Amino acid sequence: MATFLYRLGRGAFRRRGLVALLWVALLFAAGFGAASASAPTSGSFSIPGTEAQKAFDLLDQRFPGMAADGATARIVIKAPEGAKVTDAGPKAEVQKIVTGLKSGPGAAEISSVADPYEAQAVSQDGSTAYISAKYKVSGMELKDDTREALKVSGDGAKAAGLNVQIGGDALMAAPETGSGEIIGIAVAAIVLVITFGSLVAAGLPLLTAIIGVGIGVSSITALANVLDLGNTTATLATMIGLAVGIDYALFIVSRYRAELAEGRERDEAAGRAVGTAGSAVVFAGLTVVIALVGLAVVNIPMLTKMGFAAAGTVVIAVLVALTLVPAILAFAGKKVLPAGKKSRLFGKGKPEGAEKKANGGTRWARFVLRRPVMVLLAGVIGLGVIAIPASKLEMGLPDDGAQPVSTTQRQAYDLLSDGFGPGFNGPLMVVVDGDKALADSTADRIKGLDGVVAVTPPTLNEAGDAAVITVIPKDRPSSTHTEDLVHEIRDGSGEDVLVTGATAMNIDFSQKMNDALLPYLALVVGLAFLLLMLVFRSILVPLKAALGFLLSVVAALGAVVAVFQWGWLGSVFGVEQTGPIMSMMPIFMVGVVFGLAMDYEVFLVTRMREAYVHGERPGQAVVTGFQYSARVVVAAAVIMIAVFSGFMGASDQMVKMIGFGLAVAVFFDAFVVRMAIVPAVLALLGHKAWWLPKWLDRLLPNVDVEGESLRKHLEKSADSPEGPDKDRELVNA
Repeated sequence: MATFLYRLGRGAFRRRGLVALLWVALLFAAGFGAASASAPTSGSFSIPGTEAQKAFDLLDQRFPGMAADGATARIVIKAPEGAKVTDAGPKAEVQKIVTGLKSGPGAAEISSVADPYEAQAVSQDGSTAYISAKYKVSGMELKDDTREALKVSGDGAKAAGLNVQIGGDALMAAPETGSGEIIGIAVAAIVLVITFGSLVAAGLPLLTAIIGVGIGVSSITALANVLDLGNTTATLATMIGLAVGIDYALFIVSRYRAELAEGRERDEAAGRAVGTAGSAVVFAGLTVVIALVGLAVVNIPMLTKMGFAAAGTVVIAVLVALTLVPAILAFAGKKVLPAGKKSRLFGKGKPEGAEKKANGGTRWARFVLRRPVMVLLAGVIGLGVIAIPASKLEMGLPDDGAQPVSTTQRQAYDLLSDGFGPGFNGPLMVVVDGDKALADSTADRIKGLDGVVAVTPPTLNEAGDAAVITVIPKDRPSSTHTEDLVHEIRDGSGEDVLVTGATAMNIDFSQKMNDALLPYLALVVGLAFLLLMLVFRSILVPLKAALGFLLSVVAALGAVVAVFQWGWLGSVFGVEQTGPIMSMMPIFMVGVVFGLAMDYEVFLVTRMREAYVHGERPGQAVVTGFQYSARVVVAAAVIMIAVFSGFMGASDQMVKMIGFGLAVAVFFDAFVVRMAIVPAVLALLGHKAWWLPKWLDRLLPNVDVEGESLRKHLEKSADSPEGPDKDRELVNA
């Protein structure tokens, strides 16, 4: 592989014009496809194999239109203190809202509007009422004029002194990341400038990463409606694509400058950089792809599509690093100065031949080698303490109750809770596959359960062979009492009675996430273990990598629970409302963080393996690995943390939580696990770290990530009569 990548890198360097033209053409093609495509929708949501999904499927068959995916809105009206919405003045204002929705702007997209006085949507004390509106399309597909008409529908009532707030998903919009994403990229640029000491060298990883992300996200946007991709898919792809794109280019550029510092010609340096660091990039990218594609094992279509789309962006980032980066290095010419002459990365401005002072990575590695037990215990105990809150993890899916208190959705949620009870925001829908007698007996049984406030009379379909019963719980949708009520209804019913609705879907989704976590973990870690065993020709190094990852991801989950569930330092991170952790967060973090963490493992330990294979003792190999890779890994980690932290400014609670979780997980994994625990463990293991049974060594293919075969090939090529020109002819061919 190293030899193939060497030729690929040098070929891209020499044919820079053609390579750059192909990538720019691909970017324009993807951009044109995205501009021509219709706006992405929110994506359909289904959970195959769950009772809630079976109930929705039954509704679709027996009650056509009831299970449609159209957006809903609730306009909640509260009368002033001492007045009632049934009084003549407030009632007239409410009727104006109803009339405006039915006949005003955006009425063409509304399928039904329920008058609160006819639909019995007035609270018992008469202080609060709500208007239910059903739209023909999803919230993401609503026209801007329709959404704006909904927002201003209650302005007249507000002027009359009524409190009008709007809930539901009709106001749903694409998540806004605000300026945080731009700040993250700016921080990445500063880190690159400090690392390379050159504006051109610093700008190169940013440029290539943006091109790669542009192609990936534009492709996702172009195919969003065809493949039914959710509106958060592009956000996830941007988040991961930027992080790995910058990192992979950083690895290639830093190795290229190191090769230049050793006196190589520029095309030769590019070939060697891609042949060595490029091999690490390929395998690091493969671990990320495995982790993302492995999300398919959860069997939730939305999550599977998100994983595949993000994996596609990672593949593009790898290809960009292997081809476009060396091509742009060729265009940059001498502006990308040799590491020994200008960069702070290696030479620190000293002339060639001068004695070099040990850099920070070298000094840190020697410190760990002197005190491996102390460093190991400090790292493990520290992460273990931070992981403690993860034992109190509560999972659920966010609703309007998780919105910031300043939003109209949250205020509508609170008004409904105050006027009708907390459970009114999460009604349960019981679907009965049977006649009226079965429906009536089911309703009577549910009425006798604790935790039930109200049960509506069964509504039969035209054929009379199915019915729908609405159940209002006593507690809020995300409470454990409501979850217990759902299980109690299900346990006391036969196969003909199914419970669904948003609350039941959330409960089933969380359970499916829990059930899939261990199989997913086994699949991803197992495949990555085999991959790392190929890379490092060792059993203990991949095992150490997997265990270190588990420690860092559990610690990151503990931090997420402390901030988003308990509210510790919530104001610092912009958390306005605490609550259960998003159900997909644990399995999502396992997938994404595992792939990203292996980037550092592969790049850092590959340098150690390379030194060990070339004859250095285990301890010295660790020092050599840190000497050449520590600063690059630290810079890559800071960049990735900055990019992920930028998404914490998003308006969407899900994106905010993902950004925080990934940023803190990368911090723990890069700075505690890879930079402290890894060298401590390798120091304690010595030669045993690189042990592999001979029979297994014969079975495993030799992928030669450390470039040993490449070195022999180049030495042989240099000694041949044709010299290095032979390889140049192969490249040109």
